[in-house]
Amino acid sequence: MNNFSMIIFGASGDLTKRKLMPALYSLYTNDRLEKSFSIIGAARTPYSDDEFRAYILEQMNEFVKPEDRDEKRFKDFVSHIYYQPTDPSKADDYVALKQKIQEVTSEEEPDNMLFYLATPPSLYGVVPLHLKSVRLNTPGSRIIVEKPFGYNLESALELGKVYESVFEERQIFRIDHFLGKETAQNILAFRFANGIFEPVWNRNYIDYVEVTAVENLGIENRGGFYDNTGALRDMVQNHLIQLVALTAMEPPAVFNADSFRNEVVKVYNSLKPLNETDLKEHIVRGQYTAGQSGKGYREEKGVSPKSRTETFVAMRLSIDNWRWSGVPFYIRTGKQMPTKVTEIVIHFRETPHQMFGNVAGGERPQANMLTIRIQPNEGISLKIGMKVPGAGFEVKRVAMDFTYDQLGDIVINDAYARLIDDCIQGDPTLFTRNDAVEASWRFFDPILKYWQSHNEIPLYGYPAGTWGPQESDKLMHEHEAEWTNPCKNLTNTDLYCEL
Repeated sequence: MNNFSMIIFGASGDLTKRKLMPALYSLYTNDRLEKSFSIIGAARTPYSDDEFRAYILEQMNEFVKPEDRDEKRFKDFVSHIYYQPTDPSKADDYVALKQKIQEVTSEEEPDNMLFYLATPPSLYGVVPLHLKSVRLNTPGSRIIVEKPFGYNLESALELGKVYESVFEERQIFRIDHFLGKETAQNILAFRFANGIFEPVWNRNYIDYVEVTAVENLGIENRGGFYDNTGALRDMVQNHLIQLVALTAMEPPAVFNADSFRNEVVKVYNSLKPLNETDLKEHIVRGQYTAGQSGKGYREEKGVSPKSRTETFVAMRLSIDNWRWSGVPFYIRTGKQMPTKVTEIVIHFRETPHQMFGNVAGGERPQANMLTIRIQPNEGISLKIGMKVPGAGFEVKRVAMDFTYDQLGDIVINDAYARLIDDCIQGDPTLFTRNDAVEASWRFFDPILKYWQSHNEIPLYGYPAGTWGPQESDKLMHEHEAEWTNPCKNLTNTDLYCEL
């Protein structure tokens, strides 16, 4: 790819230094970038090329793993970095930006460009139109958009129209870094490459499914953004529902971008619409209060002291199709939890005849359970019943674990590195298509509207460092179950829990 240029809007921000530059450096050190590549930062901060390079070099010493740090490689990499002071909201600044791209690429009409919007969502609909105004929306250009893809259904539809007027769908990459994780992709291989699992991956053998994605941090000085967003927009409408789709989708006829993404959309379209009972009883909102691991949400900088923004959501979903009818999907996400973990837990049905539970002194064997851990220490654990050595037939559940760190020298690629590489290659498989965005919002938008119009809907407090409001446990009690504790779930793990 000659004269490939990646232009990062919001280049002086947090995402760029923490994720994007380390990911690009990883691609560079693994020879995934052509020699003629360039990275052009575009942000309001008035850096020169050399000042921006010095800034990036300093940040890389902090955000690149110690074992990957190499001063010579660092300097070689940053020599490909340039900077153009740009206010992304001002059309006039795009004229100078285009001139900078022409100067760096030595091309009058540069075409092989990748635009990355590491900006506030308020600029998602502005930047494409300004790119079009200076004819930078060329046939060979691509654009990467971070979530959230819209604030609600109406704004998502409007945003879709803006992008449709500037780019073709093949040029638009709506990024969800969860899909860059090896274990998220491995859900597909686990299901569709192993003949022993797919035959039981349905309502006849699976009792219920849990999807958990929680963090042990608060909002980290993002009060202004988060207080207008909340957990449902920030995590549920994109990350969690993507994981549900990977778990529930049908096998594509062939594995390519269109077939894969068609099956994802089918899952979204099969989500059973929520009635008023569901909205009242099958969704729990929470907000963290002061606890042993930190201050309360309303004490965070930039947050209203009367805020009713949720930092925790737990809910029950149903998928109305042949495979999953009657199988509840329980999903939860939250800030200030005891640990940071993302995992999918498949709970299989009990055996039809519990003969060992009737043995004298024996206990009723527990049903099989499969855990797919996305982060941290990615891995898979299958819990099965085994006889306890000795007299009698006491059966206990034991784990068969696999974690990626057991592969030794095999390196797990950074999620952002994988996804940026796919963008460079023009492979949209692991990116969200516009019809999926709209289908997801059609399901979740009624929840937001219901909360907005019903102030009596409870917002439960939970102390920072706990597993959320106790009311979320009632969702599981309907199924005579309880949430799986990730801290106790995998036996071979580096998972840290504060409690």
